[in-house]
Amino acid sequence: MCAVFSVTLMLTSSCKYNSPGGDQDLSTISGSHEAPATIKRSLIGQHTGRILFDTAWKFTRGGADGAEQQAYNDANWTSVDLPHDWSIEDLPGTESPFNPKASGQVSTGFTTGGTGWYRKSFHVPASSKGKKIFIEFEGVYMNADVWINGHHLGNHPYGYTSFQYDLTEHIQAGASNNFAVCVKNEGQNSRWYSGSGIYRHVWLRTEELLHIEDQSNQTITTKLATGSADLQFISRVENESSEALFFKSRVSIIDMAGKTVGSWETSEQLGAHSNKNLDATIALAGTHSWSIDSPYLYTAVHKLFLDETLVDSSATKFGIRSISFSTTEGFKLNGNNIKLKGGCVHHDNGPLGAKAYDRAEERKVTLLKESGFNALRCAHNPPSPAFLDACDRLGMLVIDEAFDSWNYGKNPFDYHLYFKDWYAADIESMVRRDRNHPSIILWSTGNEIPESNSPEGVKTSQMLAAAVRKFDTTRLITGGVCNFSESKDPFFESLDVSGYNYAIGGAYKKSKIYETDHKRNPNRIMFGAESYPIDAFENWMYVTDNPYVAGDFVWTAFDYIGEASIGWLGYPQSAAFYPWNLAFCGDIDICGFKRPQSYYRDALWKKDQLSMFVQPPSPTYDSAAGRKDWSTWSWYDVWPDWNWRGSEQQPLNVSVYSSCEEVELVLNGKSLGRKKTNRSTEFKNNWQVLYAAGTLQAVGYTGGKQVNIAALKTAMKAKKLRLSADRQSIKANGQDLSYITVEVCDESGTGDPKNNALINFSLSGEGSIVAVGNADPMSTESFTRNKRKAWKGKCLVIVKAGFRPGKMVLTASSPGLNTHQITLTSN
Repeated sequence: MCAVFSVTLMLTSSCKYNSPGGDQDLSTISGSHEAPATIKRSLIGQHTGRILFDTAWKFTRGGADGAEQQAYNDANWTSVDLPHDWSIEDLPGTESPFNPKASGQVSTGFTTGGTGWYRKSFHVPASSKGKKIFIEFEGVYMNADVWINGHHLGNHPYGYTSFQYDLTEHIQAGASNNFAVCVKNEGQNSRWYSGSGIYRHVWLRTEELLHIEDQSNQTITTKLATGSADLQFISRVENESSEALFFKSRVSIIDMAGKTVGSWETSEQLGAHSNKNLDATIALAGTHSWSIDSPYLYTAVHKLFLDETLVDSSATKFGIRSISFSTTEGFKLNGNNIKLKGGCVHHDNGPLGAKAYDRAEERKVTLLKESGFNALRCAHNPPSPAFLDACDRLGMLVIDEAFDSWNYGKNPFDYHLYFKDWYAADIESMVRRDRNHPSIILWSTGNEIPESNSPEGVKTSQMLAAAVRKFDTTRLITGGVCNFSESKDPFFESLDVSGYNYAIGGAYKKSKIYETDHKRNPNRIMFGAESYPIDAFENWMYVTDNPYVAGDFVWTAFDYIGEASIGWLGYPQSAAFYPWNLAFCGDIDICGFKRPQSYYRDALWKKDQLSMFVQPPSPTYDSAAGRKDWSTWSWYDVWPDWNWRGSEQQPLNVSVYSSCEEVELVLNGKSLGRKKTNRSTEFKNNWQVLYAAGTLQAVGYTGGKQVNIAALKTAMKAKKLRLSADRQSIKANGQDLSYITVEVCDESGTGDPKNNALINFSLSGEGSIVAVGNADPMSTESFTRNKRKAWKGKCLVIVKAGFRPGKMVLTASSPGLNTHQITLTSN
């Protein structure tokens, strides 16, 4: 029998309205609608809305007794804008964020958490009296206590879910108000770099007493055919006034050309202090489906009127698509079979730490899409809204994951301390916030849960599945499971789709877990929720050959801070690993540069790909004694480098990764022979080459014709710096970023991968250098100072726009090298 689960749905993503923020006055989000001369005037006032509340905060690291009080003097605190992460900043009195005695040790990459305080003052106009006012936090790591004007609003333990507080009773209209937030990232509470502080956006929202309930909009496709769709639009209207009101609700569907393609309207009466569910059916014709290759998005505009006066509105992006999983056809999107080319990602953004700038999230998704990934697993927590927005726009599938632990912890102070009291609220936060993103195809309730082998774990898994389905029944539920045996069957049965962590390689090098489990449980839909990079070929062949294995997600797609050196020294981990601080296992490094394993994945996933790497004459790093056999997150010690002075005429191992039929190696114009590169060779081959300076080429042939070429050149003496920006024109919104790659080159422009020069930076104009970095896994340099050493001849500078349009000039200089400048523009 074939197990089939199918969902057809139209999903939406709430639109955000950006503002420079700052020391804000709520009148900045008010409109100019005139209220009718009736008793209802106080219910309407001016237009309500939502503003970004990221600028002009004050911050201090450590304790601050009394800082929750409105009159507290924070004049000596540091001024910061959000997103903010103090763990990526230099430790006081140093030029480094790293400390070998950090409580998180290897897990957090020897970075430091602790306690931090934030404060922000803002003015509320007298005209806001009678409105509802809320503060929304997209993510604070962790244990956040929030006060308004000295009143404690509450505590939110989990560092990855969004939360909000109603400020209405405590706001002083016509006067200055103050927020205080205490964040406590204490003790060993994470297995990776979490960052510390208010690392995602904060929003201030006002609404009338008659309003659309926040996050109540949900759009579901009830019928999907070629060029048409029927949708069910669900929402809720709330009346918090003391009288019954007659309202009108209007929903308009807008396509990408700005044309209204569908609408619905109702007029109803709503009693005092009550709410009403709206359930609309809207038929659309001439529709475009959302897909990986064509992520078409519509906008649903929901407007709420009182006496013909607009009192509330929401604009929501959505995409039309269908999804299904089965043991005979794997995963299907819009009826088309899609092999999930997946990767796991943590939430940090390399040199930025955990700071979730919209552009940083978008760039991450863009680079992964360009490298062939079509699906990402959020490990092991809900991501930022900006990340999901980017996946919607760019056509990236997503597994949205809730927790890394339930009732039993993996660290003394992790989420297991709060799970019993908070799981329901955190599941609700994740699902209600994210359920309208067309990119999300699965909910994951947990990863490698310690109690998964017990009846208690099965019961908890069922409980969490029910909690998810309370708010969304349009997607299936999964989880990441390891340590396979028949005793795990009850736990797998609590999931709709079974995520296998490391079914191939490591501890199961000689086992056939997928085949064995499929024979025992033929209705079980499987996918590789985590896999070793070194076993990429075997994992992908299982996906290619077996429809019941829907895809594979490598650990990990993007390298990250923390879990230091699992990609070289491995497990067991030790304090002696310092100064290692990066995992060193990602397909893409923390600066966004492709690593060799990413090029190999190109050969597995794409046609006529070709790349070439060289094994050094001696190991790049020392190996670890006592490394466990199952600890195989490493890749081969190879580099795109043909600069081996002192090794002349010594044999070097050259590896070629290729999806061309044949590859010819050529050194300084002399052929070294052709070799096949296909499935029988695992899409790679090797040559022993006597080193000689010059140019080493790999030429790829398919059908007897040359289709690709890769080359490595020996660099002469370094003479200059070369700067290249991913975008030279950015938005003047105080948030947008430009990523500038800095390369050390010889006179002809050939990069020098052996050069690790210290490079100094300066920026003039309307912006700031927000971060610098390189991908050296053992560098303990500052991420926040205007200097950085090159590593393998490269480093990275990240420039953030200001609020005023204009030009910015970045200058890079280093002794003995020609200075280089690049001009950026903010609009």
